[in-house]
Amino acid sequence: MIYALGEQLREITLEQAIEDMIPSVFLTDSGQCCEILQRTGINYEGEINLGDAYFCKIETQQECLYGTLAVPRLLDVLGDRYRMLLFVNRNYIVIVDDQGFAQRLVNRIKKKKLHQGETKEHFLYNFFAEFMSKDNMVLEDFERSIMDMEDNILHDKNRNYQNQMMPIRRQLLILRSYYEQLAEMGKAFEENENRFFMKKQLKYFGTLTDRADRLMGRTVHLIDYAKQVTDAYQAQVDAKQNSNMQFLTIISTIFLPLTLITSWYGMNFKNMPELDHGYPVIIGLCLLVIITCIIIFKKKKIL
Repeated sequence: MIYALGEQLREITLEQAIEDMIPSVFLTDSGQCCEILQRTGINYEGEINLGDAYFCKIETQQECLYGTLAVPRLLDVLGDRYRMLLFVNRNYIVIVDDQGFAQRLVNRIKKKKLHQGETKEHFLYNFFAEFMSKDNMVLEDFERSIMDMEDNILHDKNRNYQNQMMPIRRQLLILRSYYEQLAEMGKAFEENENRFFMKKQLKYFGTLTDRADRLMGRTVHLIDYAKQVTDAYQAQVDAKQNSNMQFLTIISTIFLPLTLITSWYGMNFKNMPELDHGYPVIIGLCLLVIITCIIIFKKKKIL
């Protein structure tokens, strides 16, 4: 699809865009990408491969700006990403996408935006802002999940804590890196090294950078919050282990003298004291040891 830039995006033909030099946005796939680039005069020095779009980045070349976009799926951050290539010169924007994601974004822009893209700068702002539009809601969901886990820890219902927290933490780390890359892209656009953008329109890229920075800051906050909850969980686990060890220590302390007494009287010597009538005495002695240990533990507030 080809859209002429203006207050409202309108569909035009390739011939109209090329012959009349209409500032336009081209949405194409990897199969037709080379032809579109050639027709629009974009000379890209490199191999065109959507599989190489692992990160969000912008490279400045002599004839164009070249960018890769790897956008996480918000419902499956750990899964495969939407991968696109971006080419920009003085008149045209070419977006290469084999998954139809760019087309869906443009359709959403046409439905939601009153001013859809009067200039290249405004269209790029709308395009990037659109796939960041739902990220705050996703981060809120992560925050609620972490708060629920914190409540479970307080009420001692944290049996599956590790299985729940580890995927959330991994997703937040991925999103933090993603927002950092978007902020770097916004700064690269703002630098305008090739002078493809009008100076008075660079404010749009500054706004994009600020939005990505805010999302990254919130993600970092959630990562820190998750770490605090993990520390609380670990402290609770350590407290339980200490309690168990204390209980075992008390049992060992009580039974150590009893073991000594029984092992002593378990030896069969001929002239052992109380050999004939010692059973009640040993029982009394053992009870005395147990009562004494309990009193000592109570005074030291161990029990």
